[in-house]
Amino acid sequence: MSENGIHTDFRDNMTYGEYLNLDKLLTSQERLSGHHDEMLFIVIHQVSELWMKLILHELDAAIESIEEDELPEAFKMLARVSRVQTQIIQAWDVLSTLTPAEYMEFRDSLGRASGFQSYQNRLIEFALGYKQAHIVKIYEKDPELAQKLETAYRAPGIYDVAIRALARAGFPINPELLMRDFSITYKGDSTVADAWLEVYRNVDKYWNLYQLAEKLVDIEDSHQQWRFRHMKTVERIIGFKTGTGGSSGVKYLKSVLDHQFFPELWEVRTKL
Repeated sequence: MSENGIHTDFRDNMTYGEYLNLDKLLTSQERLSGHHDEMLFIVIHQVSELWMKLILHELDAAIESIEEDELPEAFKMLARVSRVQTQIIQAWDVLSTLTPAEYMEFRDSLGRASGFQSYQNRLIEFALGYKQAHIVKIYEKDPELAQKLETAYRAPGIYDVAIRALARAGFPINPELLMRDFSITYKGDSTVADAWLEVYRNVDKYWNLYQLAEKLVDIEDSHQQWRFRHMKTVERIIGFKTGTGGSSGVKYLKSVLDHQFFPELWEVRTKL
């Protein structure tokens, strides 16, 4: 079959590669060791960072939409986040084809560089409400990036704006929560728990808030799956060695598995 309409002269037109900056993208995989399997390691992490960039793009927009009571708009963004999360979860399956012996061939080339230092992962955690003061210090080498992390660290996360949405809907939310210090990780509040219980008991009346709650549960569920697959992949490849960035490795990754971003949304299932 002939495709006579295909454009072949791009002397005065932008190409696909130019639009996507493929010259930069595809030349950014520089193996420091020259070892064959280092390419896998680099590509998986770069692809994951690109997906994280999209997650942040959608989360930031969703937070803004929720603040403006545009919940249906936020639902589309949060649904997209959930779909992206499936991609970065599956990425661990590809990385797990790297054996311990293969990784040790180039691990020293990383120096102190570590996924622990992924600032986009930290921004995602901040957007989900998990705040740790010492994390910001990692990025002091780059003042502009450090300021970006500091701003996100002190900004309300998506659950904070969801709680504000409950208050605007007329629920008697503890007023101290609405203007609290958002740099402190949220621990839970009885007024929020009561509000979500009312939402789940009256789904038709509070349909948008119910949908918001379920979208948040989807995201937390997927994020915890990502954390678990991260932990098991690291354990499979390096066991219980200390991470290249100085973290305790698997022990640290296991320690965050029990943290809940949106505690009342999990508690309500028991109370219903």
